[in-house]
Amino acid sequence: MEILRKLEEYREQEKALHWEGTFADYLEIVRRNPRVAQHAHARVYNMIVSHGVEEVNGTKRYRFFERELFGLDRALERLVEEYFHSAARRLDVRKRILLLMGPVSGGKSTIVSMLKRGLEAYTRTDEGALYAIKGCPMHEEPLHLIPTPLRPDFEREYGVQIEGSLCPHCQLMLETEHHGRVEEVPVERVVFSEEKRVGIGTFSPSDPKSQDISELTGSIDFSTIARYGSESDPRAYRFDGELNVANRGLMEFQEMLKVDQKFLWHLLSLSQEGNFKAGRFALISADEVIVAHTNEEEYRAFIANRRNEALHSRIIVMPIPYNLRVSDEVRIYEKLIRQSDVIRDVHVAPHALRVAAMFSVLSRLKESKKQGMDLLKKMKLYDGEEVEGFKPKDVEELRAEHPTEGMSGVDPRYVINRISSALVTKGARCIGPLDVLRALKDGLDSHPSITDEVRERLLNFVAIARKEYDELAKKEVQKAFVYSYEESAGNLFNNYLDNVEAYCNWQKLKDPVTGEEVEPDEKLMRSIEEQIGVSESAKKAFREEILIRISTYARRGKTFDYRSHERLREAIEKKLFSDMKDVVRVTTSTRTPDPDQLKKLNEVIRRLIEEHGYCEICANELVRYAGSLLNR
Repeated sequence: MEILRKLEEYREQEKALHWEGTFADYLEIVRRNPRVAQHAHARVYNMIVSHGVEEVNGTKRYRFFERELFGLDRALERLVEEYFHSAARRLDVRKRILLLMGPVSGGKSTIVSMLKRGLEAYTRTDEGALYAIKGCPMHEEPLHLIPTPLRPDFEREYGVQIEGSLCPHCQLMLETEHHGRVEEVPVERVVFSEEKRVGIGTFSPSDPKSQDISELTGSIDFSTIARYGSESDPRAYRFDGELNVANRGLMEFQEMLKVDQKFLWHLLSLSQEGNFKAGRFALISADEVIVAHTNEEEYRAFIANRRNEALHSRIIVMPIPYNLRVSDEVRIYEKLIRQSDVIRDVHVAPHALRVAAMFSVLSRLKESKKQGMDLLKKMKLYDGEEVEGFKPKDVEELRAEHPTEGMSGVDPRYVINRISSALVTKGARCIGPLDVLRALKDGLDSHPSITDEVRERLLNFVAIARKEYDELAKKEVQKAFVYSYEESAGNLFNNYLDNVEAYCNWQKLKDPVTGEEVEPDEKLMRSIEEQIGVSESAKKAFREEILIRISTYARRGKTFDYRSHERLREAIEKKLFSDMKDVVRVTTSTRTPDPDQLKKLNEVIRRLIEEHGYCEICANELVRYAGSLLNR
């Protein structure tokens, strides 16, 4: 059986990861590959960049995050470059606790989970391999075995800097079992695993009255005190706290700002000095990345408390806002849908997630002071669409107006919850844009925690998304009605260009039927230009602009078609739709279509299903809805 074969392959892979040797053997590995001795922050950074980095529109995009996080490129670039990259170079930022701050369901927990899983996978590769003193409960860096006076010589010879000292357990082991002979100490390869509590730790606050500090730093094993005679004997201590477990890797501190202050003080020396106090031992060295996450309100309360001032300077705050691009918001919903049992077997109609994404993004945007810029135009510009009167460079100015934009608004879980609720209630096999908008609206009407003012604002965004969908619905049906739409658009486009060229060059055209020379078809050109509001006085400038664009494309060896100019594309489409409007309106709205109309309807529905991703249910609904819109 296939699964049995794969199980055998898995066991072989696990066996290949096993390595044991002495400290002398490990030194040879370090000589060949100094990266095995990298510190925790460098390990995280190298793990991220090992997946690849590309630059898109001046922003670095890390492929490590691209499968699960969408629309957070700028926030992730800042996280990686300002924190992990700097920390990997041993700059002072590595002595800070990383605090991800942002709204609920904004991706903070996903980032931490990805870093954890990424480290687990990275340590299973040759590039990310790391080694530890065998039997050490903190899987300690073997180089700590080198006495402090000899470390400068080692660093000159190997080019590797040593930080930290042996834990109490390994100090005792070196003295009692190996009598100080460092080169004989056994070393093994270790693989991070949160499940097995190796290199990955998670601390979650509970009731402050019952939670014990031992969950962070380990505890005394009272059953062994009689045997070893002292609480300060390392053998009588369990080094199983989250700070012990996460050594050389990463510890997630969930809801850090909610815990009792006694827990936070342990982080002071750990972040600044790389050690912490546990039991009746001297300070214990630890090399780990501490990542916490919280929301903005809790962070403001934390900052306002003067008792926390010592921790303020030990924290690097990384804002993680909501995504502000509609196309990326759709990808977020698609990911959440794949994870959901409720809507996994239900067809989601085209544009259903898009209208929800428009609603969500609009709720997160802030009003601009730019003249002529409303939230809808801003949303489209952010998503890379062309907006008349504005250029892509305006996006940077818009972002600069509100640095905290995206830190509030509707969260993705609310949208998915509302969609799921609608499906469970109706038992539908397909959910369309109108179903989604209705579910969002109903949820707002019954939402207990929002004010009337906020509810009114969000209902307005539902109305805007509905209006945008109305236009999409009409275009979708009209496109399906136009036979060979692309060919028709291309023919109309070429005809327009022929006339524009003749007009601008003061030339005549040859009539395709009579062969006689005729004046450029002004009526045709104006019927297209009027679709996008080109006035009589502006027609010459518009036509000359088209010719300049054609010339530019020709010099670059590129083909100029009707999609190459956004406004001309819109004009061509509207002209075609205008010519077909009466046919579409009559065919979609009649209750008893004649055989010819029925044939057209069936052809349109077939095309919607085969070429545009509709199912029979939502295709019929779309045709009926578009018919009602065209009859208004």
